[in-house]
Amino acid sequence: MKTTRQEKIIELISKYEIETQDELAERLTDEGFNVTQATVSRDIRELKLTKISTESGKQKYAIFQSPLSDMAQKYERVLKDGFMSVDSAQNILVIKTIPGMAMAVAAAIDGLSFEGIIGSIAGDDTVMCVVKSEKQAHLLKEEIAQIAI
Repeated sequence: MKTTRQEKIIELISKYEIETQDELAERLTDEGFNVTQATVSRDIRELKLTKISTESGKQKYAIFQSPLSDMAQKYERVLKDGFMSVDSAQNILVIKTIPGMAMAVAAAIDGLSFEGIIGSIAGDDTVMCVVKSEKQAHLLKEEIAQIAI
C-alpha cells in the first residue's frame, strides 16, 4: 500500500502543481487513498520531495534528484536479484535468498531504510530482520515482496 501510494504521489506531483500537503492529501483521497496529514508528511520526507518555484511564481512539490535515489535503485536491484521468498513469524521477517546472496540482500534492506526494522542478520541464504511490531512485520513482508517481484 505504501509503495502504491508513493507512486501515486509521484504521478500527482508530475501532473499537477501541488503547493501544500493538504492539497496533496486531498488529491490522494480523490484517488481512493485514505491518508492523514502525518502520512503525507512522512511520504514527502521518504520520497525526498522538495518545493520549487513555478513559472507563475508559486511553489510546487517536485522530486529532488540526488545520488541517494540512484543508491535506492541499486539496493532494489540487489534485493530483486537475490530474493527467493519472504515470510514472517510474529515480529521477525525471514527472507530466503539465492545461496551466497544473504549478506548483499541484508545490506540492501538496511540501505533502503524500511520503517520499523530494528536490525538484520544474514547467513548464506537467509536474512532475519527484527521488526518493532507484528503488524509492521506483516506490512513490511508485503512491501518487500512487492519490490522484489
